[in-house]
Amino acid sequence: MMKKFDPEIYNILRKEIERQRNTIDLIPSENIVSKNVLKIVGSIFTNKYAEGYPNKRYYGGCEYVDMVERIAVERACKLFNSEHANVQPHSGSQANMAVYFSVLKPGDKILAMDIGSGGHLTHGVKVNFSGMLYNAIFYSVDRDTGLLNYENIRKIANREKPKIIVCGSSSYSRIIDFEKFYQIAKEVNAYLLADIAHIAGLIVANLHPSPVKYAEFVTSTTHKTLRGPRGGLILCKKDFKEKIDSMIIPGIQGGPLVHVIAGKAVAFKEAMTKKFIKYQNQIVENCKVLCDELKKRGYKIISDGTDNHLFVVDLRNKNITGLEGQKLLENVGIITNKNLIPFDPLPPSITSGIRIGTPCITSRGMKKSDMVKIAEWIDETIKNREKENILKDIRKKVRRFASEFPIYPE
Repeated sequence: MMKKFDPEIYNILRKEIERQRNTIDLIPSENIVSKNVLKIVGSIFTNKYAEGYPNKRYYGGCEYVDMVERIAVERACKLFNSEHANVQPHSGSQANMAVYFSVLKPGDKILAMDIGSGGHLTHGVKVNFSGMLYNAIFYSVDRDTGLLNYENIRKIANREKPKIIVCGSSSYSRIIDFEKFYQIAKEVNAYLLADIAHIAGLIVANLHPSPVKYAEFVTSTTHKTLRGPRGGLILCKKDFKEKIDSMIIPGIQGGPLVHVIAGKAVAFKEAMTKKFIKYQNQIVENCKVLCDELKKRGYKIISDGTDNHLFVVDLRNKNITGLEGQKLLENVGIITNKNLIPFDPLPPSITSGIRIGTPCITSRGMKKSDMVKIAEWIDETIKNREKENILKDIRKKVRRFASEFPIYPE
């Protein structure tokens, strides 16, 4: 047993279980996989090397991993109505890299959302490979409304003539009009890449429009709203199948993580159920209530609300930075992450905002009425940040409340 063989690691694992059980996780990019996914990811599929693709492996003994990968691909295509799927990317970043490498040359222009407006590191930020290799041009949200201004994006695209336009974000809380992005991309003869890492589950549940019929490439992670194992996914038109597949292997990856692909297959099947659709609806309902409750308490929300699973709070009127807010809330057991706001005067290491989302707490069974309590604790924590006796009381309430919701309620 692990406890006897490696008590050091075992004890850390127990502490992490206790942390997850006794805290309120509001990080929108985190979730809790099902027991079925957890089991298959921890299975003996982890023992197998399987470089290549079904029927085209570089190793023998791949009969059963071929079956698993075929099923995962078929389910992904069915789930998103896609012509082709590659389920091998180890992460969303690897998925984006494969798309760029398949159609771009170093120095080509990328047009993507500015990271302060909700973009991602792999959308051209200088410290990331995407910004190092490509000439990244950015569009932002409207300064006054916090919303995407499609006419402004069109003007930038026509002026800059990018080779690829990236849409999708990690912190934009409103519906993205993929059809408008498609029209802009066609107007300037650019490829369209839709990064749906955050909203994949919402798209499955028809709570957000799908980009699949518009974009040549769609990338995603599988572990956020999709509630699968940590990993990436690429959907593409069949015309790009060979380019994408060959760029994943042998282009940028070696052996696929077969145990994770098996977990993806299980997660895709779970996403086809009525239970999953109901779960996605609850995520959005919870998020809107939590957002509205914070607004009632005087918090400024970027774009003034949310249509999806997350939102960003501008903390400047509370005289606290994002980093301070994150640490303060974590101290009472409420887990968030500091986040840039549009046109943020502070650097990414500090930020003026925090990002809040509801996938994880919804997986644990929390409902709309619980969001009122959470909003009140967030507000009380920030208002009383220098009063340790009040913070101690909040910490006890949060721990007691969180422990009432099992990590696996089903």
